[in-house]
Amino acid sequence: MKYLHSMVRVRDLEASLRFYCEGLGLHEVRRRDVPAGKFTLVFLAASENPEAEIELTYNWDSSEDYGSARNFGHLAFRVPDIYALCSHLQSMGYTIHRPPRDGHMAFVRSPDLISVELLQAGEALAPAEPWASMPNTGSW
Repeated sequence: MKYLHSMVRVRDLEASLRFYCEGLGLHEVRRRDVPAGKFTLVFLAASENPEAEIELTYNWDSSEDYGSARNFGHLAFRVPDIYALCSHLQSMGYTIHRPPRDGHMAFVRSPDLISVELLQAGEALAPAEPWASMPNTGSW
């Protein structure tokens, strides 16, 4: 058996691509528009392990409420510098809901409220401000 991908439904494809590609650094692997079904599938992957993909599913003209996405759980990524990535995401206007106070773990949410866990590669970084004293914000 081979793991292929996880699928998340997105309300705004461009906003989601901005978050996952510009924010997290994933890249688009392939895209499939299905006019008969009125949906678009976009597959994303990280350069370090391109075989594990995230499938963004955008349903055209849908007003379906996807809820808070807490029932999904979360996506997780190992990152080379958690502080740099959290700073980058913050500069793009995203809230770091669980700051990396311990230099090891943080949570941010996608535009579609999918929780994304960021884990520092290797040993935790030394605690540093502003992260060390930053409280949690909202739910993650």
